[in-house]
Amino acid sequence: MTPLALGPSWLDPDYLIATFGLLGILAIVFAESGLLIGFFLPGDSLLFTTGLLVATDQYLHYPLWLVCVLIVIAAVAGDQVGYLFGRKVGPALFRRPDSRFFKQENVAKAHEFFEKHGPKSLVLARFVPIVRTFTPIIAGVSNMTYRTFVTYNIIGGVLWGAGVTLLGALLGQIAFVRDNIEPILIGIVFLSVVPIIIEFWRARREGKRNAAQEVVEALSEADGPAAGRPAAPAPSPAPRGRGRHARR
Repeated sequence: MTPLALGPSWLDPDYLIATFGLLGILAIVFAESGLLIGFFLPGDSLLFTTGLLVATDQYLHYPLWLVCVLIVIAAVAGDQVGYLFGRKVGPALFRRPDSRFFKQENVAKAHEFFEKHGPKSLVLARFVPIVRTFTPIIAGVSNMTYRTFVTYNIIGGVLWGAGVTLLGALLGQIAFVRDNIEPILIGIVFLSVVPIIIEFWRARREGKRNAAQEVVEALSEADGPAAGRPAAPAPSPAPRGRGRHARR
């Protein structure tokens, strides 16, 4: 297999697997699932490549079922740590200044994702890079019921951890996939960031719509009497039969 020509070589799934083996895969899955420093690590492409290499008996000489089980355990455990970290740190997380490995915008995106989708966000976020790292932390910050968190955490860990790995193993049996692994992995990385692009586009469109609505409301208020204040009631006509001419 040729190195993946995307990003630094030390983030190439093929290089990571060849260098660190199964333990390295489990460590990366664990870190990306709930540690603040893990958001930049490869996730989907790493699991896909893992399944492919197991199926083709390269680097990883383990049963596929065992690899899937261990990856699921690492993914679920990583989310557990993220949740407990969120419960302990709480609101202080939102006041933490930006650094090289921490950006407030990542926390904000995960919080918005969590608020929008509720508990099922723990499943959906598994398939969204960066968001999957911060969502369990936000769940802890939001004091999600622990039983609910564990349930959705396990479901998401199985669907993502075992699902993407099995997908790589199944497709790895196809000669076309084996011969074109580099562009396929680039495509997987691209598809991984598509949800982020869509959410960003929706947020921008929603922001523009809200801004336009505010302008319309401001103009409507400005067109009203006294810049939006209600007009004084008109004087009532004098009653008929009363007044100077009525007394004559």
